Amino acid sequence: MTATPVTDTMTVKDRRSVTALPALDTMRAIAAIAVLATHASFWGGAYARPHYGTALSRLDIGVAVFFVLSGFLLTRPWFTRHDHGYPAPSTRTYLWRRVLRVMPVYLIAAVAALVLLPGNNDASPATWLKTLTLTNIYFDGRLPDGLTQMWSLGTEAAFYLVLPLLLWLALSRRRDHGHGPSRLSVVLAAMVLVNVAWLAMVSSGLELDGTMMSLWLPSYLTWFAVGMLIAACAVRTSDAPDTRGAAATSWLAEAVRRMGQAPGACWTAGLALFAIASTPIAGPALLIPPTLGEALGKNLLYAAIAGLLILPGVYADPRGRYARAMSWRPFRHLGHLSYGIFCVHLVILELVWRWRDMELFHGRTLELFTITLAMSVVVSEILYRLVELPSMRWKSLFDRPPSSVSATITPRPANTSS
Repeated sequence: MTATPVTDTMTVKDRRSVTALPALDTMRAIAAIAVLATHASFWGGAYARPHYGTALSRLDIGVAVFFVLSGFLLTRPWFTRHDHGYPAPSTRTYLWRRVLRVMPVYLIAAVAALVLLPGNNDASPATWLKTLTLTNIYFDGRLPDGLTQMWSLGTEAAFYLVLPLLLWLALSRRRDHGHGPSRLSVVLAAMVLVNVAWLAMVSSGLELDGTMMSLWLPSYLTWFAVGMLIAACAVRTSDAPDTRGAAATSWLAEAVRRMGQAPGACWTAGLALFAIASTPIAGPALLIPPTLGEALGKNLLYAAIAGLLILPGVYADPRGRYARAMSWRPFRHLGHLSYGIFCVHLVILELVWRWRDMELFHGRTLELFTITLAMSVVVSEILYRLVELPSMRWKSLFDRPPSSVSATITPRPANTSS
């Protein structure tokens, strides 16, 4: 995408054309459908199929795509404001918007799972409390039926909480239009090192009994770091032509930009890495604990794949075929529904499985996937219109008083699902 600097003289329409990245909505839809597909494949027993079973199990790559997207979308406002020498976004407003974005639909899905699924009939008040507060992974060894995918939401919520601190550490407080690149690189490197060290600790058997330490935030910091790196590079390259000149743009930011401008190459490389991840190098397909090498291989491969798939959505020429296809309105709308699909699909999947009288691990995967997807889209459409959109009307409750300057340099969120 040919970037235009955000200046005080730009119109609202101009600023939206710069900051809106519609292809990322479609990527969110792809990620949600991939997660649904891998769960349907597990219930249908397709993981055990030769040739393609492992590839189906690797469709949990959708979680990595979500995490990279979060790292990108949530940090871009910080990088943009810092680049222009203005204060960071309000932490209170940021956290309030995260609560509005995540909790209303999640609470509905959680209550539905606890009430409708027989496996949760004996859920204690403590289980209800931990479930409704997204803290199961810190106290339990398993999640309630219909909510096993919510470990990732609990981990993402932890990222939301630590993000302001990470960016305070990463961004120089100088007002010289610099990113303090050495500080940012140190923070990103530290995130990767903590990720590796945490996986090593868990693989060595130091995991606390009765918890899910392997699913806590430190196990996935690399995925968020990739999104943060893309955001920093995108802001840096978009500002270079007018503020510091092309020579001031780091070689890494320029390399990332050039890579993102080649959607075909990014997807080819991403699919090639996915094929590698679909081998034993990334661990077993079934629910067997991986070795340290397998866990590291899967973690790093997923980070690279998700980053490669996100890059074209940020940099591809908006007039090109890729951007036009990925910006198609029906695809984007599925992206708007993606959070609802992610939250409700396992509850619907189990209800469909019971309704259709299916036998666990004995086929009918395509039937289970198709019906679950169709019903999840319908339910998510209802939730989007009756819950998500009304909830976001409260997003400005804690906003700072508007100012003409901050309005011009604060990016509009790339999509409503961030």
